Amino acid sequence: MADGKSNLPAGRLIGIAAVAGVLAGALGVYVMGGPSGNNAPMVAGAVPDPQAVAACEAKTDKVAALDPLITGEVAAMLPADPPRLVSDLAFNDPDGQPMRLSDLGKVTLVNLWATWCAPCREEMPALNQLQAEMGGEDFEVVAVNIDTGDDTKPKAFLEETGVDRLAYYRDSTLGLFNDLKRRNLAVGLPVTLLVDADGCLLGHMNGPAEWASDDAKRLIEAAL
Repeated sequence: MADGKSNLPAGRLIGIAAVAGVLAGALGVYVMGGPSGNNAPMVAGAVPDPQAVAACEAKTDKVAALDPLITGEVAAMLPADPPRLVSDLAFNDPDGQPMRLSDLGKVTLVNLWATWCAPCREEMPALNQLQAEMGGEDFEVVAVNIDTGDDTKPKAFLEETGVDRLAYYRDSTLGLFNDLKRRNLAVGLPVTLLVDADGCLLGHMNGPAEWASDDAKRLIEAAL
C-alpha cells in the first residue's frame, strides 16, 4: 500500500467504509461514557481564546484553496465548514505525558487508529511513508492509537508491520474519540483531521485513504 500507488480501489474503499460504519455503531455504544485519565479535552465551561477562534473562522479562503485538491485518493475529505479551532485536542505524547495538539505548532495530519480496526491497520504503512517523505519541522503525521488497555498490542502491530517513522501518540481512555464525536467530526475509525500550524481545522475524513498517494501529497503541500 505504501509504494505511492493505490492498493485501495474505489469499490474496495466503499466496502471498507461500509464496514467502518458498522464498527462505528458498535463503537458508539462502547464509548458513550465521558473521557477519563490525564488527557481529557478542554473542561466543560472553559472558554477558548476568542481571537484564536475568530482567526480560524476567517480562514475560509485557505479552505477554499484546498477544495480543488480534494480529489482522487483523498476525495472523501470534507472541507472544514467553517474552519474551527481544534488546538485543544488532548492525548499522550510518546513519553506517555499529557499534551495538546497546540504543543506541536506545525501542520498536522491527525489520524485516530486502533489495532482492532481493519481499515486502520491497512492504511498505517501509507501514513508511515507520508511521514517519511514529508514529515519534518513544518509537518507531522500524528497517528494516535486509541486501544484500551496497555501498549502491548499497538506496539507489537507497529513493529510487525515496520511502521517506524510515526511517533507513538496514545489515548487509552477514548477521551479523544469522544471529543471528536461531540464536535461531529468522528463517526467511526479511522478518522483523520488536516490541521494547520495555528491549530485550525482545514478538513476532516471518516474512513481510510491512500495517504502515500500523489493526491494526498498535493493536499499536504497546499496546506503547508
